[in-house]
Amino acid sequence: MASGFFAVLDDVATLLDDVASMSKIATKKTAGILGDDLAVNAEKASGFVSKREIPVLWAITKGSLLNKLIILPIAFLLSAFLPVAVTIILILGGLYLAYEGAEKIYEFFFPHKHDAPTLKEVAPSKKDILELEKEKIKSAILTDFILSVEIVIIALGTVINEPLTTQIGVVTVVALLATVGVYGIVALIVRMDEFGVRLININEEDNSISDKIGHFFVNALPVVIKSLAVIGTIALLLVSGGIFVHNVPFLHHIFPNIPTILVEFAIGLIVGFLVLLLIKGIKKIFKK
Repeated sequence: MASGFFAVLDDVATLLDDVASMSKIATKKTAGILGDDLAVNAEKASGFVSKREIPVLWAITKGSLLNKLIILPIAFLLSAFLPVAVTIILILGGLYLAYEGAEKIYEFFFPHKHDAPTLKEVAPSKKDILELEKEKIKSAILTDFILSVEIVIIALGTVINEPLTTQIGVVTVVALLATVGVYGIVALIVRMDEFGVRLININEEDNSISDKIGHFFVNALPVVIKSLAVIGTIALLLVSGGIFVHNVPFLHHIFPNIPTILVEFAIGLIVGFLVLLLIKGIKKIFKK
């Protein structure tokens, strides 16, 4: 009895050790897309009233955890019984990410009429603000879902030849790390100005070290947010382009002498604008 119990403990310890070592490898493999995930979600989680930032971020985090609960079992089942479906899902997700990135660029150069500065004449109501907040949360959760699929599939690919228990352990660890790590950093970014204000108010001196550091954080936040908007858009196109390059054989070696990152960005941009034109064309047809 005792020897059997210790044998079970030994098996569990071996499994945990395998999961820990393989998780390090899988995390390195997904490091690039985790960075893209951070940039995209930090941009999407910003732009809210200060007191609403944490509640909104918590809503997105809960949505992200729910995404993982949906994706993980489906990924394991598809990987075991229908591997081709994983590729199809990845490509469909890539089309959406490319479209979103292209739309952001299009909106920058050709903003909608309602984006014009008319808020000075009519201030938005509380209901309008809450509706906008809900829309941004839904958009962030949807984007997180697609990025999570990519993260899970890449992590799964690193342990595809391992036993099922190891696959489940490693991919689950990476998925949780993606949520906790990414949104933890996002929370620090969006609360940067609040931290700066607290440093400024820590004493009554006007030119203390805490004042200088506090003003730095307060002044840095708008720059960080604007930078993340640009980085997030580039990340969307890079991730989508990477999905196409790695899953469409024709594109895998299309420009062997050009750096991969430029190829992925260009393909993501081209596909994104093609999807954007297609969607705009369909909308016009339905309007008529």
